[in-house]
Formats: sequence, C-alpha cells, structure tokens
Amino acid sequence: MSTNPAVSVIGLGMMGTALAAAFLKAGHPVTVWNRSPAKTGPLVAQGATPADTAAEAVAASPLVVVCLTTYDTVRTVLEPLSGQLTGKTVANLTNGTPEQARDLAAWAAKEGAGYLDGGIMAVPQMIAGPHAYVFYSGAREVFDAHQETFAALGGTKYVGADPGLAALYDLALLTGMYGMITGVMQAYALVGTESIPATEFSELLVPWVGAMLGSAPAWAAAIDSGQHLTDVSSLAVNQEAFPNLLETFAAQGVSGELFAPLQNLLDRAVAEGHAADGLSRLADLLRSSTS
Repeated sequence: MSTNPAVSVIGLGMMGTALAAAFLKAGHPVTVWNRSPAKTGPLVAQGATPADTAAEAVAASPLVVVCLTTYDTVRTVLEPLSGQLTGKTVANLTNGTPEQARDLAAWAAKEGAGYLDGGIMAVPQMIAGPHAYVFYSGAREVFDAHQETFAALGGTKYVGADPGLAALYDLALLTGMYGMITGVMQAYALVGTESIPATEFSELLVPWVGAMLGSAPAWAAAIDSGQHLTDVSSLAVNQEAFPNLLETFAAQGVSGELFAPLQNLLDRAVAEGHAADGLSRLADLLRSSTS
C-alpha cells in the first residue's frame, strides 16, 4: 500500500488526464472525477479510483487538483460543495486571470480550505518531463505542505503569497509567446505573397528570432534600472523605419492590423521625448497608457 499522499484530480481533459497519470506514476493514490465519466476509463486502467461525484472526489484526498476549462466551470463544480472543503487544499491549475484567482482564493478561505493557484508551463505531453514546470501562488505554508507531491508534475516555482501571481506569470509568458507567434505568422504571410515556401524561409527566420531574443536580458536590465539610452537602435530610428513594414504589407496584400499599433506607440514615444532611448522604453509606455 502506498504511503504517498493521496490526490484527487477533478477535470480530465488532455491536461487533467496528464496530471492524474503523472501522480499515478509517482506512486500517489489518485481519485479522478470528470463530468463525462467515460474519461476516467484510461486512468482507472492505470490504477486510479473513479469517483461518481465531485463531492466523492473531494472527500477522498487532502489535496484536490482542479484542471477545468474556465474559472466559471470551476465555480460550477466547487460551489455546490460548500461545507465539504474544510481542511482540504484546492490547487486550481485552470488557466485564468489574476483577479479570478484572487476571488476564488477568497471564496475557498471562507470555506475553510487552503488554496493555491497554478499556471502550467507545459503541454500535456511534457508533464513530468524535464522541461515542464508549474507556477504556484498562495499561502507559503500550503505550498510547502504539498511541494513534494507537486514535484510529480515537473518543476515547481512558488511565486508568492498573492494568489493572483501564478496567473500573472503564466499570462506574461504567454504574452511573449503570442507576440513571437504573431510576428512569425506575419513574416510567413509576407514571403508567401511571392510564393517563397514557409519551410525554406524558416531556415532564416528561426536563427534570426533566436539571436534577437538574446537582447531580452539587456532590455530587462534597462527596464529595472530605468536607464534606456542605447547605442544599438533608438526609438527615433525605429519610428522612421517602421512605415516601410506597413507600406510593404499593404502593397503585398497582407493585413497590417497586428503591427499598426506599434507604429502608434513609436510615434508616442518620440513625441514624449524618448527619441534617443532604446526599445526597452516601450515597456514603460505600455504601463503608462493604462495608469
């Protein structure tokens, strides 16, 4: 009989299934529940115990890991269990916003439950592998109590007591990813107008983007220090060159809707007296636009 702590997993989509399988592989007794009971079958074959109801899953383990599609769905599942979560720890690994995480943490506290919010930085196939990790935020003592159990999923990164921080880190990293993806897709669309194969162009694009990403630590240092002067490429230079992109997009029949806002930001940067600064100044301007 296993001496490892028991875990219940609620939500068996592709990610939830991967989480439950990782806990099983690490030797934890695992109870699983899903609104579509058929999804429990493969995990039961691996040794999991199926629960007939979400309440039964919660009752089975001190740690309840929730991985559903939205926070609204999480609330739909958990709120009817009011009074049954006392003394439990809910680790919510559902993608959401910082405010959603804080609201759910406040609700869990009223229910007498420990609460951790998590951001999974992996696709299901990466779970438990060397490159997977999960951000956690919430009370430090709650995280510490379950850190060894969470290690079954991959790396653990505790980011603070504010329950919203895991979601913030998660969304910030996704922001960088989506920014990269949109730039790559725009480039493919552009070369495609001249029938240049995307596979051929990728041989140039991948090393170029990788080399440019090497500037990220220097930008970070400039942002943290507030010293944005550059000897590489000023905002004034970028402002003057950027219309060439937009004009070429239009001439080649490619939408410029993803890039037009950057021209506006460059124009504002120069108008506000930052012409000699580097691109790192844009982070400050983006924050000030909502202040």
